[in-house]
Amino acid sequence: MASRGASLSRAGLRGRETELGQLSALIASVARTGSGGLALIQGEPGIGKSTLLTEAVTRATAAGYSVGHGKADELHHIVPLSSLAACVMRGDRPLLSDGTFADLARSHDQRIWLVERLAEAIEARAGETPVLIALDDVQWSDPLSRFALKQLPARLRTSPVLWALTGRLEPAGPAEEILAAAAGELPTLSVPLGPLSGAAIGQLAGDALGTALDERLTSLLGGAGGNPFLAVEMLTGLRTVESASGELVPQGLVVGVRGRLRSLLPGTLRFLQMGAVCGRRFGFHEAAALCGRPTTDLIPELEEAVRAGILDDDGDHLVFRHDLLRQAVYVDIPPSARKALHREAAGLLVAAGHPPIDVVPHLLKGAVPGDEEAVALLRRAAEDVLPVTPDLAADLMTRALDMVPAARPLRLALGEQAIVCLTRAGRHREALSTGDRLLAGRPPLQAFSRLQAALGGTLWNMDLADELRGRADATLAIEGADPEIAARLAALRALALSRDRDLVAAREAGAAALRAATSTGDREAHVLALSALGEIALNAGENAVARGHFTALSAVDAAFLPEEIVAHQHTDDFGSSERLLLQAADGAGSLRPAMLLWAQAQHHLGLGRLDDADAGFTTLERLEDDVQVFVQQVNARVIRSRIALLRDDRDAARQHLVAAREALTAKPNPGNTAAVRFLEALHAEADGDVRQATVKIRQVQRTGPFMRWRLLRDWVDSAIRMALRDGDHELAEDLAAQAGAHAGRNPAVPTATGMAAQALGLVRNDLSLLERSVALLDESPRPLVRAFAHADLGQALLTAGQRPQAVAALTRAHGTFTASGASGAAARVRRDLDRAGSGSHRTAATRRPVQGWQALTASEKKIARLVSAGHTNRSAADLLVVSPHTVNTHLTSVFRKLEVNSRVQLANVVRSLPDS
Repeated sequence: MASRGASLSRAGLRGRETELGQLSALIASVARTGSGGLALIQGEPGIGKSTLLTEAVTRATAAGYSVGHGKADELHHIVPLSSLAACVMRGDRPLLSDGTFADLARSHDQRIWLVERLAEAIEARAGETPVLIALDDVQWSDPLSRFALKQLPARLRTSPVLWALTGRLEPAGPAEEILAAAAGELPTLSVPLGPLSGAAIGQLAGDALGTALDERLTSLLGGAGGNPFLAVEMLTGLRTVESASGELVPQGLVVGVRGRLRSLLPGTLRFLQMGAVCGRRFGFHEAAALCGRPTTDLIPELEEAVRAGILDDDGDHLVFRHDLLRQAVYVDIPPSARKALHREAAGLLVAAGHPPIDVVPHLLKGAVPGDEEAVALLRRAAEDVLPVTPDLAADLMTRALDMVPAARPLRLALGEQAIVCLTRAGRHREALSTGDRLLAGRPPLQAFSRLQAALGGTLWNMDLADELRGRADATLAIEGADPEIAARLAALRALALSRDRDLVAAREAGAAALRAATSTGDREAHVLALSALGEIALNAGENAVARGHFTALSAVDAAFLPEEIVAHQHTDDFGSSERLLLQAADGAGSLRPAMLLWAQAQHHLGLGRLDDADAGFTTLERLEDDVQVFVQQVNARVIRSRIALLRDDRDAARQHLVAAREALTAKPNPGNTAAVRFLEALHAEADGDVRQATVKIRQVQRTGPFMRWRLLRDWVDSAIRMALRDGDHELAEDLAAQAGAHAGRNPAVPTATGMAAQALGLVRNDLSLLERSVALLDESPRPLVRAFAHADLGQALLTAGQRPQAVAALTRAHGTFTASGASGAAARVRRDLDRAGSGSHRTAATRRPVQGWQALTASEKKIARLVSAGHTNRSAADLLVVSPHTVNTHLTSVFRKLEVNSRVQLANVVRSLPDS
């Protein structure tokens, strides 16, 4: 069925020649350069955004693009990934098949991995031909699609992928957020559409009527305010609406959309109203069901709606030709009727077997308090979307909670689920207030216990360990809770005690909690108890014990594999660390990607790969920023600042210090505070202020025995040197004693025993102890630790007048620092070599240039060669056994250093190298 209004659809291009030229230029640029781009067309409803986007799609198709074109729907704007699905699953050659798209959502239960898989699919197509992804009405896009659209343009900026979006003018709205995320990463084009000029409106009318406008029509169209859609609707109304007297526009008749609707038969208007309830795009049978009539009886009404240009029929669905048409129909339905119809539509979808999330939009508009079926559907929908859109899950659960009267027992179960969802979404204060409101109602014991257990994770994430312990103690003191819940509370209590100074009592509580969890068979209690025991062991400095607990924990829940990997590193078992990282690469979709990157970066740092470690921590920060869940921001910045100091990059080091301080204000727990104070000590030392450095080290000491030792485990030598330079022997001796105690707890860890000997050797100025430390650390897999020990020994030997032995030790230190990329540390050792009279025989360590091929790190060069050979981020990541996110970080650096913008340009650079 052809739409009568279709002939007017392209008329919106009148007066848009400049904007169309800009879009055409961007289409040509992306295809020519092989790099990405983003265009955002904005304006009021009816201003011509969709028409301009459709023309851009037509031109891109003609230019050889693979095109995905979709439209976000106002009614279904919460269904995860529904908006992008409209782009990637439709067309003559969809970017993704239905099955592949379903597998993505089913197999990868985290936003970051799901977006990465989408990127890989789009990147693969872009390797064959330029790609255009066009999404209309981005202001209605679902939360997960918005999340993806903020990540994907930058992620795919090195491939010929053009993103063309339309949206309404909304300050700080979705469209602006997406544009802001892309700004500076790839070429962006903002296309604001204002009212058409009078001349353009005249041309548009001439196109429609085939005749010049008289004064009366010109005056009439002036009421359209330069809006082409309203002008077109007025013109269509002129052709379809006549009064009994034959006047062109009867007096008092509303001109435009409502005038056209009133010309329809009552049955047709009723049919359109039912369709408007279903959404802009709806099924014929859905509207017929709401009408209460068979589809065969409604064919005349359908035909009239299409003839009038209100609906288009694409063969599968009926579509309102414009949002304004649907809204004009929808607002004329009385509000109480709209509410009832949405509830009825929800029931029809349930009966047809649709998943709960498809039903939710209607429930949010039509359900009333006390509607238990609606509450049950909201709960199921929240469970389904929690892994990928925790914020949405939290919103659904809070709505469900509001729909249940306070006196109903169901409200307590809903509250428990709402707390879990709010906590997963990072809305901790909201979760705590929700729980406390429910607890204030003095619920029965079982519900009281469950709510307190649910709040345990909230309190832990808020760093309220004392309050967590107090609540757990008080709840456990009331006997009669279900054994499973009691086991969870006991484990939460042990977790809170892991932050206490009495770690013996904490260890006993953890062991008891683990026995209770094993006895009840409650998986959540088991995970909590093992987590508590692992934390307690780490805080006690018992690395092998911690490794055992975290190994058991990852066997229960694979999401905790990163903790096991790091625990192996603490025992100097980097072989197992690498093996588990390889294992994680095969099943990363089920892991926590940011924590896995933390483990990978710590692996690189321990093995002295400073470039790779820095890239890993950079990627971790970006991923935590993306999902707005901040766990390791402070620690990552502290380590990156120390790496920069080792490289003698003082500007970067200071920038990281500022960022670490800012991150600390958001999460000021004792561990983060100690880390930043230690970093401030390093900076004070670098600035020559050893007194201030010592003050900061003493502040670290006051944070508590476990926090300071978790921090100083591999850095105690630096702290001792600061204390000795300031003449604070008491502090130096205390630190050395701590190092000795740590070695006693970890006799099988070469790094621990070697650093204990090094610490004591520094404090006592004992050459034999420093020699022993070097011998012990020769068994350590940590090159930087060995290098510092050799440097200390070399300086002591030089002071003792043993020049040849000093040169040998300093030469080893210099070589190790240089190989690790620690150019600043290498330069300091070189000054000692010069003092020993050996500097003339060595080449001065040089910093890498900022631009050009030689500016690239070893890993960046590998990735540049792989990508120039045609590898995608995924295939390059698989070969190098890193995450695609890390490859993306390296590739970003490569493009910046080589001053290229696309994979094609990168391939040209690599081919021009002498050794290619």
